[in-house]
Amino acid sequence: MKCPLYVWAVCALGHISEADVGNFSPCLNFFYQYWPPKGLEGTPICQNFVNKYRFASLYSRERRSPWLSAYFFSPPAGKRPKGSWKYEPQLANSRANGTMLPFPIPPHKVDQNVIESQAVPDDYINSSYTRGHLNPSLHHTDHTDRQATFTLTNVVPQKEGSNQGPWAALESVVNKMLSQYCVGTAYVVTGIIPYRMDRWLKDEHRVAIPEYMWSAYCCPEYSQNLPESLRKTFPTFAAIGRNDPESTEEIVPVDRTKKKNLGFDVRRMMLTDLEMYLRERYGRDVTVFSQQCLQQE
Repeated sequence: MKCPLYVWAVCALGHISEADVGNFSPCLNFFYQYWPPKGLEGTPICQNFVNKYRFASLYSRERRSPWLSAYFFSPPAGKRPKGSWKYEPQLANSRANGTMLPFPIPPHKVDQNVIESQAVPDDYINSSYTRGHLNPSLHHTDHTDRQATFTLTNVVPQKEGSNQGPWAALESVVNKMLSQYCVGTAYVVTGIIPYRMDRWLKDEHRVAIPEYMWSAYCCPEYSQNLPESLRKTFPTFAAIGRNDPESTEEIVPVDRTKKKNLGFDVRRMMLTDLEMYLRERYGRDVTVFSQQCLQQE
């Protein structure tokens, strides 16, 4: 069952399903106060790997890429895993097992139903874009949780200058801030802002390219000994990053004093500012966290 955002609450209360696609009910715990973001429509996915829900994504079948992913932050441990890329069987067949599966290794071929329902490795080969994680492996302690992030239902086309530059730096900063100062559960939601007119990988009208990336965290319980410079960054904070160096600068200005990765700047901001930009682009209110993450659990 596909649940538009305005009826998610009804879905959660009135329809408990074993399916991992089409319903957030089994994985509402990844959202602050069991409350998914409001204002976007798509296909909910409870990301199941090794018989456990690892995080949640709101997926666009038409764009063959996610609108957002939501997860618990935990400090990373060990080296970045060499995860094999995976797909979501229930996007291709609603009766399939919900556990994500690795793509077949050539010469074995990907099933046509999978190709039609979601992104596949060939979409990214010989393109000028990397696979950009919304839920990054860097933000997890458990090795299996980290491996689970390597599913194409959790990635979007991201320019290398962003993925390996300012956006990677933002992920590292969030890692350090939450590791040091968040004393309870840290909820993170990361998503995309599309172009006003969709653009597609290799102009094949299969996988849509985002113009911007955004991310926000909610940490209701945090250290009371915050440095003065960080007092406005708790309980919640947000950022938007450029994925196109040619984009205009109304949302994220360009710092031309930095020659490396020029045009892929990240702008940190309050949650209310992020939601303002999301409203302007989507043409409707978008709310990331219940009560702006200000109401204690």
